[in-house]
Amino acid sequence: MRFQVNRDVFSEAVSFVVKLLPQRNPQPILAGVLIEASETGLSLSAFDYEASARTTIDATVDEPGTILVHGRLLSDIASRLPNAPIQITKDPEDGVVLTCGSARFTLSSMPVEEYPAIPEVSGESGLVPGEDFATAIAQVAFAASRDDVTPVLTGVQLEVNGNRLSLVATDRYRVALREIPWDGGSGASDESTTALVPARTLTEVGKTFAHSGDISIAFSGSGDREIIAFTAGNKTVTSLLIKGNFPPVRRLFPEQNDHHAVVNTADLAEAVRRVALVLDRSAPLRFTFTAETVSMDASGTEQARATESVDSTLSGGDDVTLGLNPQYLLESLGAVRSEFARVTFTSSENANKLSPVLITPQTSVDKGGEDSFKYLLQPNLLLR
Repeated sequence: MRFQVNRDVFSEAVSFVVKLLPQRNPQPILAGVLIEASETGLSLSAFDYEASARTTIDATVDEPGTILVHGRLLSDIASRLPNAPIQITKDPEDGVVLTCGSARFTLSSMPVEEYPAIPEVSGESGLVPGEDFATAIAQVAFAASRDDVTPVLTGVQLEVNGNRLSLVATDRYRVALREIPWDGGSGASDESTTALVPARTLTEVGKTFAHSGDISIAFSGSGDREIIAFTAGNKTVTSLLIKGNFPPVRRLFPEQNDHHAVVNTADLAEAVRRVALVLDRSAPLRFTFTAETVSMDASGTEQARATESVDSTLSGGDDVTLGLNPQYLLESLGAVRSEFARVTFTSSENANKLSPVLITPQTSVDKGGEDSFKYLLQPNLLLR
């Protein structure tokens, strides 16, 4: 095997395929990157049985062949090579030899025959705008649970209905929902399609394909090996779906409620960051919404206390006092992506249960924003 390739192109390709690999893999073989050289160029792949990444790049191939080398080491080397073409050869005695300018590296070759087959996806597919999809992921994935005790909550539920794709995530204390356009093509089915994708994998997909034009999303497999594939340009990422029933959180969103406050998003976020400095990590921040202001009160420890108010407009009901997790609120304000945010106070049939607040974009004090993003946050019990 022998080929020559552009340094920057090769470095970017290796970096892409190793991003989804875990830092520590119990099976050493899965730490490898599979490089296949043929007359059409190079194919680079990585797979850990749950997620895979694959890309193709141009190269001058003198002798076709396949090698498997340690992925992160190769990525580190490629990113630091001098500005010159890379040549890689497979030597029966020396292993894999990489030369670039005056730099020369000899790498151990891993057994290709022991590497698992990269999954292929050939099921139903559709297109979404890359920038919209990346934004939607950023607005939703942070609300997924990081606790592996309940695997279904560590994922983001993707659901296709007609010409809309919705993304939903929850960790029991909050729910984030975003909808974007979906193009299922002429063969689109009227039936809804769902896929529960690990939030970590989906986040990397969003970062990778944010500026890649349209993204093709395909669903394939059955039983315990259902997978989803994301393809844009010469890159493909697949992920094994999480098995289990995602909670029916959509029904938690209120149909309509006029009792709400409108506040400048940046002003509220800055105030929350300041006041929360004196709070214990798990303590809620006390909010009081009145006709013209929202005030924050952090009792904190015995050494510190903080209060602050920002302008707010309250409509449709009486003053409201409640406790909210400041970090959860800040994450929602960052996801709103509008100058103003509307905080709607929902009602509950159970008088003994705190009702969640609904946070949505607001174009101005008087004009609502698009309803494609919604964030539901459960208040905390205030002890005083």
